Amino acid sequence: MNPGQLITLFDLPTGQEAIVSSAPVPTGGELAERELALRLFEIGFIDGERVRVVARGCPGGDPVAVRVGNTMFALRRFEAERVLVSPLCGVVA
Repeated sequence: MNPGQLITLFDLPTGQEAIVSSAPVPTGGELAERELALRLFEIGFIDGERVRVVARGCPGGDPVAVRVGNTMFALRRFEAERVLVSPLCGVVA
């Protein structure tokens, strides 16, 4: 994984920290997409925020437990795939 490369939050390895680089914007589009973007925004997935994947469900890694700020959330795959992050080089907890 290259520093500065954008990947989805779902693709971030467990234990790896990253910075939210492109959170969904809660405007326009279909109602369901706007509601999802608003939910992610309200729980703290905003550009520049630090995040870390702490656990994954079995099988397939769904849902994914993510720490954002001081709070932990469980996101479904389709939610985590909407958030783009930039992995922090060499930071694995």
